[in-house]
Amino acid sequence: MASTDLSQDLDCPVCLSIYTDPVILRCGHNFCRVCIDRVLDTQEGSGGYSCPKCREGFMEQPTLQSNIALRKIAESFLSTHPDQEAEVFCSNCVHSSVKAVKYCLHCDVSLCVKHLRVHSKAPEHVLCNPNTSLENRKCSVHKKIREYYCTEDAACICVSCSLAGEHRGHQVEMLDEASEKKKKKLRNDLQKLMTGTEEAEKRVQSLEERRRKAQEKADGETERVSALFRDIRRQLEDLEKRVLSDIIRQAQQVSQSYNDIIQQLEIKKEELSRKMRHIEELCNMTDPLTVLQESDTGDLCDTEDRERHDKQLHDGGDLDVAGISHTLHTGLSDIMSGVIQTLGLPVYADILLDVNTAGNNLHISADRRTASKSVSSQYRQESPERFQYWSQVLSSQRFSSGRHYWEVDVGGSDMWRVGMCYPSIARRGWQSVIGDNNKSWCLERGYNKYLLIHDRKVIQLPDRIPSDRVRICLDYKAGQISFYALCDPIRRLHTFTAAFTKPLHAALWVYGGCVKISGGNRGSERSAHWSGPALGFTAP
Repeated sequence: MASTDLSQDLDCPVCLSIYTDPVILRCGHNFCRVCIDRVLDTQEGSGGYSCPKCREGFMEQPTLQSNIALRKIAESFLSTHPDQEAEVFCSNCVHSSVKAVKYCLHCDVSLCVKHLRVHSKAPEHVLCNPNTSLENRKCSVHKKIREYYCTEDAACICVSCSLAGEHRGHQVEMLDEASEKKKKKLRNDLQKLMTGTEEAEKRVQSLEERRRKAQEKADGETERVSALFRDIRRQLEDLEKRVLSDIIRQAQQVSQSYNDIIQQLEIKKEELSRKMRHIEELCNMTDPLTVLQESDTGDLCDTEDRERHDKQLHDGGDLDVAGISHTLHTGLSDIMSGVIQTLGLPVYADILLDVNTAGNNLHISADRRTASKSVSSQYRQESPERFQYWSQVLSSQRFSSGRHYWEVDVGGSDMWRVGMCYPSIARRGWQSVIGDNNKSWCLERGYNKYLLIHDRKVIQLPDRIPSDRVRICLDYKAGQISFYALCDPIRRLHTFTAAFTKPLHAALWVYGGCVKISGGNRGSERSAHWSGPALGFTAP
């Protein structure tokens, strides 16, 4: 009901439709601009003008003031009630109300289909929707149609603005010309957007494909790991049964040994008891001749029996704990070996430093595992293999196949580099430092920043490494060198990828303090500790 009342309040008294570009007369009544213009035109030459609603007279044609508030109310009402859109009638159909289909901005008239056919097709006769608001179509200062475009101020202006207004002397263009230029630019922008959209779509498809493959890989790894653990559980159960069976068998043998000896001792006890009774009877006899004629009772303490029993207990009188442990250890080792083989885990590399490559300001420990920055020169003999000017050293070992890993304790230095390189790395100049050439890959700590470097290209880690121990992993065939922080849990820092063409050496560079390579074969402990990240031994 309220909506109906509002619609009636918004009806123009002339066309009886919702206001279109409403204007207000001095008397306070509102009309559509087109409607009141048409009425006032018919009154021209009659000696005066009057309001169509209240008949208040005006000596001169009244000034039409736009009613912006009413226009906004009408537009808001129409946006929520599209079925109430005002009908605009043809300005030329004076004797009947014929719906207009276009409005000519140049002539300031509404046109029906019939009058549109005979209307001028000249460029200045710009046609638009009859319901289009004319507020922005005409210059607010000169009340003339905006026919030009000021390129300097990027504004649509009328002819008076360009000749005498604030845009005088500016570079102007016809609206059609400016519009075509903008359309051309918009088409170029559209083409770029379309190209960008196509590229984005291809990128999305590529990422979706990679995501699908990653999920398939994760599903495959899940099944593989689940199968591995099922197999491990089965092997552990079999090993448990075998070891427990061995313990039960040994316990039964031990128990049988004790039972046999106990049975022999029970018989011995019975025999000794019989002899004791016989001796007691002899001791109670009064006839000396009978006592003396009685034979001796023999050796009451059979030493041979005791030794035999002791030997019997020594041979099978206790569990073979060492044998059980050996069986358990062998079984567990076999299971672990199978796990390592199944997962293809990298092999621990027992790295030793090559003194022949060490710079003279680098001290190498006797066990060839610690490299320390030395204040004084070591006065080693100069050779083509030795690094000059830099406290750098390579490993004796070289790797040209397989999967390997080694670890470094970097807690003794605030500035270091650890990594791997080709043996053909330069031995002189700045390009000889690992990471500063295309023949080496390294992790660096310097000035409390952690960097990954190859061919002088730097990747900075977002935060500090939460560990003083670093693991370097090499998968030669896959072309990967990975760096890990040995925190809990272990954290992968970065993986370099390359197509390796030559053997690789471990490399250390120490600017101050010392860096120590973890030594000794850690065996199954190492392998077990590796099992987590080994499953993700791929490039990020």
